[in-house]
Amino acid sequence: MLINLISDTVTKPTPGMLDAMMSAAVGDDVFKEDPTVNALEDKAAKLFGMESALFFPSGTMTNQTAIKLHTQPGEQLICDKYAHIYNYEGGGVSFNSGVSCRLVDGDRGTMKAAQVEASINPPDFYHSPLSTLVCVENTANKGGGTCWDFKELEKIRKVCDDHKLGFHLDGARLWNAMVEKNETTLQYGQLFDTISVCLSKGLGCPVGSLLLGTKEQMDKALRIRKIFGGGMRQSGFLAAAAIYALDNHVERLTEDHKKAKEIGVALSSKSFIKKVEPIETNIVIFEIDESFMSSDQFVNRLKEKNVLIISMGQGKLRMVTHLDYTDDMHNELLMILKSI
Repeated sequence: MLINLISDTVTKPTPGMLDAMMSAAVGDDVFKEDPTVNALEDKAAKLFGMESALFFPSGTMTNQTAIKLHTQPGEQLICDKYAHIYNYEGGGVSFNSGVSCRLVDGDRGTMKAAQVEASINPPDFYHSPLSTLVCVENTANKGGGTCWDFKELEKIRKVCDDHKLGFHLDGARLWNAMVEKNETTLQYGQLFDTISVCLSKGLGCPVGSLLLGTKEQMDKALRIRKIFGGGMRQSGFLAAAAIYALDNHVERLTEDHKKAKEIGVALSSKSFIKKVEPIETNIVIFEIDESFMSSDQFVNRLKEKNVLIISMGQGKLRMVTHLDYTDDMHNELLMILKSI
């Protein structure tokens, strides 16, 4: 039995999802004539109480489109030093939008409103970039699936309003945060100018993310998506998977969180584990005591037992629980960790 904990992107469509995909009505979405894509976008916009939504091939493209919507070349956005848009999107912020990042030294991928305010460049000081956008990532991947304090997000919203800054949410794993913290899509829709949500991580879809905002923003986003090469044709097959996932795969995320926390307990009991980051959702980040064995040796030991995990660099290792990580796999992994 292969146990793949590299990411929650490794899942395959469930039988119910496949049935929904195979029976989808489709058209040419580049002409906005795919009825299932249109239905997904309408459903998502209503869920978040926002005017409009647009379906994209990837979360990186939704984030990059949002940044381009909110900024002009030479300007600067503010984000945590662990942010996905800075660390894992190939330098797209500078390449696609000509924008620099002001990095905040936050806590496990989250930052305080006071830190955001302190990072804003004086708008009349033309020697420094003009601050125009704040980006946050919930959950914070590199922080270990960290959930933001919603009250702090509200405080950051006020800072953005006071300084006339855009506010974008990279909600790649927002579904995990909402389930864990008992929050709602409408709460987030009221707070942010634009929101990106991923469908191919915790929800188990094969492909896709959504960008949400005003109708005017999504009309502009449609043009940017075209420039980025993100137009898809009969993408209703993928949209059908997303609709199925939104209806069936959100509440079950609590199972992934429970298993991740149990993995954390198992790791913490081992003398060769130097540190396990606090676990809130489905991501487990930990460090090996290199005096016992190297990180590479540990990864290879698990690989020999058909368990796949990933290194995040700087001595940090990661496991991510997901839809395809079964109870039998979980019990097997706990036994393997106990035996090492």
